[in-house]
Amino acid sequence: MNVHIKPERELSLKDRLSHLTHDQAVKLLKPDGEKLLMRGGRYDIELGEQVVFDDHGFSLNLFEADVQITSTPDMPSGLRWKCSCGKSACVHIGAAFSLILEEKTLLGLAQAPPENIETHDLSDEELVEIEIEARQERASSEKMRVKSQDDTTIWADYMVTNVHSGKTYRVALRGWERGESYCNCPDFRKNTLGTCKHILHVIRKVRKRFPAIERKRVYVRSRIAVHLYYGKTLELRMLLPETLSPECEKLVNPYREESITDMHRLLRCIRKLEEIGESVVIYPDAEHYIERNLFQERIASRVAQIRKDPANHPLRENLLKVPLLPYQLDGIAFAVGAGRAILADEMGLGKTIQGIGVAEMLAEEAGISRVLVISPASLKSQWQIEIKRFCDRDCQIVLGSAADRAEQYRNPAFFTLCNYEQVLRDVDLIRQEAWDLIVLDEGQRIKNWEAKTSQAIKSLNSSFALVLSGTPLENRLDDLYSVVEFIDDRHLGPSFRFQNHHRVVDEKGKVLGYRNLTELRENLAPVLLRRTRSSVQMELPARTTEVIRITPTQEQLELSNAQRSTISAILGKKFLTEIDLLRLQKALLLGRMAANSTYLVTKEPPGSSSKLEELDGLLEQLNREENRKIILFSEWTTMLDLIEPLINRRSMEFVRLDGSVPQKKRRQLVDQFQNEAECQLFMTTNAGATGLNLQAANTVVNIDLPWNPAVLEQRIARAHRMGQKQPVQVFILVTQDTLEENLLSTLSAKHELAMAALDPDASTDKVNLTSGIEELRRRLEVLLGAKPEAPVDATAQRREEQAMEQRQRVADAGGKLFSAAFQLLGELLPEGELTPQTESMTRMFEEQLNNCLTTNEDGQMQMTINLTDSSAVSSLASSLARIASLSASN
Repeated sequence: MNVHIKPERELSLKDRLSHLTHDQAVKLLKPDGEKLLMRGGRYDIELGEQVVFDDHGFSLNLFEADVQITSTPDMPSGLRWKCSCGKSACVHIGAAFSLILEEKTLLGLAQAPPENIETHDLSDEELVEIEIEARQERASSEKMRVKSQDDTTIWADYMVTNVHSGKTYRVALRGWERGESYCNCPDFRKNTLGTCKHILHVIRKVRKRFPAIERKRVYVRSRIAVHLYYGKTLELRMLLPETLSPECEKLVNPYREESITDMHRLLRCIRKLEEIGESVVIYPDAEHYIERNLFQERIASRVAQIRKDPANHPLRENLLKVPLLPYQLDGIAFAVGAGRAILADEMGLGKTIQGIGVAEMLAEEAGISRVLVISPASLKSQWQIEIKRFCDRDCQIVLGSAADRAEQYRNPAFFTLCNYEQVLRDVDLIRQEAWDLIVLDEGQRIKNWEAKTSQAIKSLNSSFALVLSGTPLENRLDDLYSVVEFIDDRHLGPSFRFQNHHRVVDEKGKVLGYRNLTELRENLAPVLLRRTRSSVQMELPARTTEVIRITPTQEQLELSNAQRSTISAILGKKFLTEIDLLRLQKALLLGRMAANSTYLVTKEPPGSSSKLEELDGLLEQLNREENRKIILFSEWTTMLDLIEPLINRRSMEFVRLDGSVPQKKRRQLVDQFQNEAECQLFMTTNAGATGLNLQAANTVVNIDLPWNPAVLEQRIARAHRMGQKQPVQVFILVTQDTLEENLLSTLSAKHELAMAALDPDASTDKVNLTSGIEELRRRLEVLLGAKPEAPVDATAQRREEQAMEQRQRVADAGGKLFSAAFQLLGELLPEGELTPQTESMTRMFEEQLNNCLTTNEDGQMQMTINLTDSSAVSSLASSLARIASLSASN
């Protein structure tokens, strides 16, 4: 169901309350919003007796107090509320907001979600039909502003602004059928349907605006053009006019309705066409496609030579300031040859040095000069250190105020280093720069395609791209799809086709597993390279893992069972509210916390924890052994607080890293643990799970389990990595009969999926992995209220408007000249002779008319002028008539 859009000031009370979220309600009732909502939610309220809700207001009678909520455009939230108790934020108002959040469907603010359309057994034709219908529905229901470049004809370019998203795109309308028109939106580029909601919306509007006789006229092409056809496969094609000279026809005939694969032959054809005076328009995306193919063709033999014997290739010694391992040079050559690639090597194999090597090789082979590296904030300084160590390129770290960051992005340094959070804030600044290569470190950060950061990063443009990630698939196959989309948004096909082909679902649409994984590995092979320690024969010391299962205390078991009951009740509902999802997340979180200690849940000291007792004994054992250096991980800082006394009791020297530790101090803590023998223990949350080199450790203790196996592997890889000279012992503490034990089996299934999808030597074609997240999303109630118009994306709109504005200025100037010139011409014509004045006017007239000529997106020459008023038309007609009379008399 599509969301209705209204201007902000036109939103009604029901519109605003329909889209009210829990977080917004908490902020409205600050500083104690969370507590007030929780306490207010305990009231037992009869909707029919205690609530009055209409277009004028919401009233709640709690007997002890009355709450009124109304709509007002004068408040930032658009809401005004008051309670008869006199307080601006109280438990009574909390009860009103809590009721609204809980009962949107009963209040008429939401409705049950539509029945799910099963697609897993549909043919491709049926899938395509469903997808086109969905876009037609959005085209008719979503509000869009459309501006034509030429109001006199249907077949023109249109600027389309979606009021809901604020995004602006260009539609080139060239016909009524799919595949005949073009839109520069991401969906058109990757959906393979030959249309999108923007094209369909423009078609709907022009059908109403233009008479039948105009609609019957077909688009007439006047010049030859080379374009990309975004069908099921991406094809380079030539657009040809109906009539051409015999010489021209002979040259272009082989390309009629054919996909072009030989770039050299095409370029020779274009040169010959231009030699005979026939110009050819090459569209920007087609030009980029040609350049990329020519580069890959040119570099292919060099890449093949390197990869044939990387151990003995000269570049292994002289590409960087330090020698590369053979598999590292192989990875660099692979990425350069692909142009846009994912290096998914197992953690500890040196992906950073390969990223720097890719930039160096592209500088030599493709002349690149601007590289943007996007990494977690904690790794920016590490990148700076590695760049200085491995090459002589200059480097700019982005930090400081908005003004400082803007200047730093403009700095022409070879490497520019920023973090993911900065991209979201600075995306417009980053788009203004021309980046040759974009590198994503820990690229799994964009696994959620719906996240704003992922969308911002995917909006960035560069000729070359590299994703570095040991875990591009963490939980679901969708993670991998989103990461691949950054390097090539068409490589795995449109999402609807990918999911239909690889998901195994039940009759309700719940994901039970994934299939056709052998085919997926084959599809990924040209763009994704993964090596494991065993595959490169890296001789790391042995690694042993021991899972310690712990019996919970009675208090822990009671808390865990209470959370299980909450989870079961929520999952048993037919459809869910936002509050249900928040409760579900909280119950899962509290269940995992209870497996550690009841104190994490109740905050009542001293807490009950069999895990702390088991850890106490483990630390005692490890402390007695010589040369033990330990990394200890926990998800929660509160758990680290409970563990610290156990460490202090044994006088063990330790350092602690969590989210509160400033970036500058983190390097100091790492150096202390790495270099000081007395420092026995490195205690950390998941903040220490990525990017840190802690090879001094020979023991890793996991107090609890993370949600996905990738994080668990990242933790262990802090110690078990290149440079490690000792065997590494890993302990995983699991509390039995709790959610934590269920999580252990889930992690195993997720790990199996990751290996089946990424490991080129895997033979698994199907993995069973029950996942309920998609089902939960489908069961969310549908909000009925209208949403406010989104602010227009000024950057995108400005880009699309610039060409139109330039043509408008030329047209205005030409129109004024046109009117004046014909008036003068009319006065001069009766004299019957060509004077110097008319010769001068002729030259000026020709020059100014040439300024009115423009080439549109299809290569047509157009003359566009704006006349000052209707009298100019009369002047023009009169002058032409007098010219005709003179010609007839002669």
